[in-house]
Amino acid sequence: MLLASIVLFNNYILAQKNNKIVYKVSYQQFSNGKYQENRDFDMVYSNGICYLSNDDDKIRHYIDLTKKLNVDIITYNDSLYKTLSHFDNLPTPISISDSVEIINKHKCKKAVYSSFSNTIEVWYNDEFEAKGSPYANFLPDYNSLVMKVEINGNRSIVFDKIQKIKIDELLAYPFENAIEITDSEFEELKILSRYIIVPVFDDERVNFNPELPKLNIDDTLNDQIYHLSNGGVILKKIKLPEITKKGASCFAKLNVKSDGDAYDRTGSIFVIQNENQNLILDAFNNSLDVLPVIQDKNGEEYQGIIKTTDYDPPIELMRFFTSFGAGNFNILRPINNYNWAKDILYKQEITNLIPDDTDEIWIGVFIGNYDKNGHKVSLELDFYPGWEDEIDSLSKFIMPLFNTVNIMEMSGQNYCKLFKTDTLQVEFNLPEHLTNPQLIFTTTGHGGWGNGDEFVSKLNQVLIDGNKVFEILPWRTDCATYRLSNPASGNFGNGLSSSDLSRSNWCPGTLTPPYFIPLTEIEPGKHNIQIIIDQGEDEGSSFNHWSVSGTIVGKIKK
Repeated sequence: MLLASIVLFNNYILAQKNNKIVYKVSYQQFSNGKYQENRDFDMVYSNGICYLSNDDDKIRHYIDLTKKLNVDIITYNDSLYKTLSHFDNLPTPISISDSVEIINKHKCKKAVYSSFSNTIEVWYNDEFEAKGSPYANFLPDYNSLVMKVEINGNRSIVFDKIQKIKIDELLAYPFENAIEITDSEFEELKILSRYIIVPVFDDERVNFNPELPKLNIDDTLNDQIYHLSNGGVILKKIKLPEITKKGASCFAKLNVKSDGDAYDRTGSIFVIQNENQNLILDAFNNSLDVLPVIQDKNGEEYQGIIKTTDYDPPIELMRFFTSFGAGNFNILRPINNYNWAKDILYKQEITNLIPDDTDEIWIGVFIGNYDKNGHKVSLELDFYPGWEDEIDSLSKFIMPLFNTVNIMEMSGQNYCKLFKTDTLQVEFNLPEHLTNPQLIFTTTGHGGWGNGDEFVSKLNQVLIDGNKVFEILPWRTDCATYRLSNPASGNFGNGLSSSDLSRSNWCPGTLTPPYFIPLTEIEPGKHNIQIIIDQGEDEGSSFNHWSVSGTIVGKIKK
């Protein structure tokens, strides 16, 4: 976007003692001929350098007429980097008019450019000592000052006035202190500088290891990685950046590769709320018996899957499924013209599920597998600053109701088979003054044989106080898209691969996005939610089960 290259200079930050005359050139902006209030901006010229930025900006822009360079300098991780564009490589006008036009009482020539399918008209004048352009790329004559720029005939930037200013210090231009990098490297740093990356795990193993030492619950530390549940879970307490409390968006970015496990496995990124941490850590560390238990009509017990008066289940941030062996099995299953993925990248927005009223959270990754080498996992949370006009006096409301993903599977937590004979029911209270309440509902079906629920679509229904608020036949038909992520997938005689087959809302090597169910018609107070799934019959030792999670989110007064 062209306007992104314009940097306002209303406050100069100064360095290096000296008495010096500089020129401040002021411009106004117009849209369809209408003046845009609060969009005025200034640029500064001194001794052959045109300054287009504040000194404390992350990215600073300069036109260096002495070196015939456009110079961009970025501050990243306390270091300075620069990229240079020689005037010879800047866009060339497609036409320059010999006629003279009057812009704000000054005689100007006109040049016309074509840039990214935009028509850029530039009027310029050489009578001033100050030189330069508010658009660094569009300066037809390096001995001139640009008086007006018009974009596609409807947006314009027009010279207003020029002032000679006496200052005590020279403006900062750290050309010599900046490391030169390529344009593409600079673009990467520009993007990285705009948001905050919170690293969680880096190439960390998730596997089956019953030899793991126990966790000392009373001595947990921030940024310490804990391997729990016989290796099936990695857990870490992290600090949240301050912008979490200022309307930041958050995305989970996960990389997974096989280090020995060949199969597609259920995976989940989850958060343990601070008030539940000791109870859940105790369950990880000692016994599932400390968790609240429900029973189905067949007498099967399910530990820690629903909200009770004194317990909240883990909040699921992202459901994902490992591929058939991407990484470890690439060289073990070579096929001509099949370029296997080295790892699998999953990225999903999780803004609604990250609290804004705490400084730290416990975050974990679960992958159900029984391989000694398992999988290697890297996870980061990316926080993007919020838009200022979206920041309000409301705080996030996050209430987990149920989570049947058995993240403690390798400690003996049961698979959720209860839908065969029962509904999943949870009592909850909806508070007053809750804005835009929604149920974030994630569901995937499992039963990995021909007639199992993995391969047969089954109706899911959500009822509140007996009234149906949502129903879906969760199903994915796009699994064949991800064939190159699944080197260890079995191949059938008819040409299909196992990873191609459609499934109950998941595919090997993909994430499963949640459904967002509006609850705006639900009044404050006590309610009952029911999840009904048409679970299929078991066959011999093969059984069906469903992984469902549900969390109510919204905004509430702080």
